[in-house]
Amino acid sequence: MSARQCDASLQVGFYKGKCNSSNVEGIVFSVVERRFNEAKGIAPALIRLHFHDCFVKGCDASILLDGDSSEKNATANLSVSGYDVIDEAKGLLEAACEGVVSCADIIAMAARDAVQLSGGERYEVQTGRRDGTESLASNVNLPSPRFSVSQSADAFKNKGIGLEDMVLLLGGHTIGFTHCSFIKDRLYNFGGSRKADPTMDPSLAEQLRLICPEKSEADAAVSLDQNLTSTFVFDSSFYNQTKKHRGILGIDQALALDPLTSNIVANLTTGSNFTARFGQAMVKLGSVEVLSDSQGEIRKLCRVVKNKPSSSSFGLLG
Repeated sequence: MSARQCDASLQVGFYKGKCNSSNVEGIVFSVVERRFNEAKGIAPALIRLHFHDCFVKGCDASILLDGDSSEKNATANLSVSGYDVIDEAKGLLEAACEGVVSCADIIAMAARDAVQLSGGERYEVQTGRRDGTESLASNVNLPSPRFSVSQSADAFKNKGIGLEDMVLLLGGHTIGFTHCSFIKDRLYNFGGSRKADPTMDPSLAEQLRLICPEKSEADAAVSLDQNLTSTFVFDSSFYNQTKKHRGILGIDQALALDPLTSNIVANLTTGSNFTARFGQAMVKLGSVEVLSDSQGEIRKLCRVVKNKPSSSSFGLLG
């Protein structure tokens, strides 16, 4: 099912007049703003949370559900954070209008607010999603940061997202972080060569080896935008860095080099309105395989289904 096919089930301003006199989007923004002012790192965390939710069974807040075998316990999701922000916003919204606002919509709104607070262009979020009742770690099959461009393109295409929107969405790394464990192969043993990835600027590789020693068990954080003056600024600097062979993840660097995407990246480094286009791509991402109308439910607490089933098939074991 493509994102375009799902658009009709969502609409801008879905909650207008449905939460008594409360401004639903304003409540979510107030929570995200306060947390952003405390620690700017919450912004990339919320964008990543949205991506990881939507890429697995659609944007249904399934990543929020607790349980030993739930999505949040899949290996790819162990470093995902921001759950407490969604919990806080949900609590305020339940107090304002019980059983009205879905956790899935809160994730989408919080990601948009994170972009805006980081200096990106505000975009209109379509709402009307409902929450899923299934969350299984075995369903998590996210595109790997070690994928080639064509492999990543296939993964996005399966979600109804095209090549240009894939490049835009990966541009969210302009305020993102990764960890040493995801890049050590590029620093020490690329392709089994016992050498660094030849597509990485040698001076950058040298710097990163100081942060990520080969034998260290520590898993330090590394900024995905190596223009360190804009680590927390939502801009096109990320693409400029990849053009200089300073991409951190393998897929990020490949975007600038692969013939499939190199022209898109070049366009994004030359004054093209990245932040506005990113918002449009996020709207498409937020439309992937959504539940609406009578599908799913509106959870009271984002971490548990409203009527918890006795069957373990829902991945809610604890």
